[in-house]
Amino acid sequence: MGTSAVDSPNSPRCSRPSSSSPWPENLECYPRSMFQPGLLKDKVIVVTGGGTGLGKAMSKRFGELGARLVITSRHPEHFEATAEEFRKDGIDVLSLACDVRQPESVEQMVAQSVERFSRIDGLVNNAAGNFLCPTESLSYNGFNSVVQIVQYGTFNCTLAVGKQMIKQGTGGTVLSIVTTYAWTGSAYVLPSAMAKAAVLVLTRSLAVEWARHKIRFNAIAPGPFPTEGAWSRLAPPGVGVDAAVKRVPLGRVGNTDELANLASYLMSDGAGYITGDCVTVDGGEWLGGAGEFNEYTRHDQTAVHQMMAALRPKK
Repeated sequence: MGTSAVDSPNSPRCSRPSSSSPWPENLECYPRSMFQPGLLKDKVIVVTGGGTGLGKAMSKRFGELGARLVITSRHPEHFEATAEEFRKDGIDVLSLACDVRQPESVEQMVAQSVERFSRIDGLVNNAAGNFLCPTESLSYNGFNSVVQIVQYGTFNCTLAVGKQMIKQGTGGTVLSIVTTYAWTGSAYVLPSAMAKAAVLVLTRSLAVEWARHKIRFNAIAPGPFPTEGAWSRLAPPGVGVDAAVKRVPLGRVGNTDELANLASYLMSDGAGYITGDCVTVDGGEWLGGAGEFNEYTRHDQTAVHQMMAALRPKK
C-alpha cells in the first residue's frame, strides 16, 4: 500500500482543465509516492468524523500509508460504508459510534480503541458543525450546537486521547482541523469562528504543556475544498464554487489529496520537530481577503437572510 499506478499523460483521465477552470488538475495523473510506502506503518490513528468528507480523505491516505485506523461519528450511517470500503482495500479499521460532545462517549471510544489496538499514536480532531446565519437571528441552541461539537468535542477527545498517550509513555501526535477565520474572524459564522479560535489556542497551549510527554500538536486551516456535507450547508446553490474561486488567488478550489498528503506528513515522524503550528492550505484565499463569508455583507440583507435560512438543515 502507499503507491498507485500513474496514468499516462495521454490518458483521458489526465486531460488538463482550461486555465479558467475552478477545479484542480486531476491529481491522479501524478504519483502518490511523494511518501515512502509504510510512512505511517502500524500507527494507530483516531479520526473523528472520519467517515465522510475531508475526514474520509485523510483517513484513506493514512490507511494507504500503513496506519491502523479508528474512524468515528455520531451516526453509524456516516462511517459503515466507508469502513467496509477501507477493509476491501486492505486497511485495518475500527469504526465506532461516538458523540464527541459527551465525555463518557469519548472515553468509551478510547477504551474500545485501546482494547482493539493496544495503544493510540495519533488523533485527528475533524468532527465539526457549522451553518450560515446572521448573528441577530442566531438562537442560543444554534450557537451551542456548533460550539459543543467543535470546541467541547475537540477538548473532550484531546483530553481522553492525551491521557492515554501519557499513560503509554510513547508520545503521540494531535492534529486539529481549524479554519483561517479562526484568526481573521468572519461574518455569519460566529459560533464556528469562536470555537475554531479556541481549538487553535488549545493546539498552541498544549504544544508547550505536553511537550514533556513527547506529544506534538498542530493544526491545518483548509480553504475551500468542496465536500458534499459542508458544501451543502455553506455554499448557496448555483454560486458556491464560483464565489469561492473568486476569492482564491490560485483561481481554483482544493483537491482532497492535497489536504490528505499534508495531514499525513504532519502525523508522521518526519514532522517530529514541528509542533504548535497551523498550516494553511487555501490557495492564498485568506491573504487575498480576510473573512471567508464577509462578502455577503455587501449584498441585500433581506436576500442574504432568506438564502441562509434556506441553507439551514431541516430539523
